Amino acid sequence: MNALVGIVLVSHSAELASGLRLLVEQIGSEDVPVAAAGGTDDGRIGTSYDLVLNAIKDADRGGGVVVLPDLGSSVLTARTVLEDHPRPDVTLVDAPFVEGAVAAVVTAASGGDLKTVADAAKEARNVHKL
Repeated sequence: MNALVGIVLVSHSAELASGLRLLVEQIGSEDVPVAAAGGTDDGRIGTSYDLVLNAIKDADRGGGVVVLPDLGSSVLTARTVLEDHPRPDVTLVDAPFVEGAVAAVVTAASGGDLKTVADAAKEARNVHKL
């Protein structure tokens, strides 16, 4: 089996990122590498360049990495990290945070490649709840 695509969850809140990580690990697979980069280095609300960079390294198992930010400065922080450390196998995805993460992890668990996993996260935007 090919290396699974890793997922990085970037949030302003460490608790939100960690909670979503727990959720998707139970829904998708414990085999999919999921890393949470939430909050600042000292535990406050915000985003951390170093936490995002380290999460990408932690989630990378050779199949590429999808980075899912929640909003605002998490997008800017993730973009800055990727501009400073450009890699063709790491992609920032504009997707709903929770639904996108679930779709990405389920798709990665089924062996989807980087583009397929990123597309699944993006397509989660179109799934109606009601």
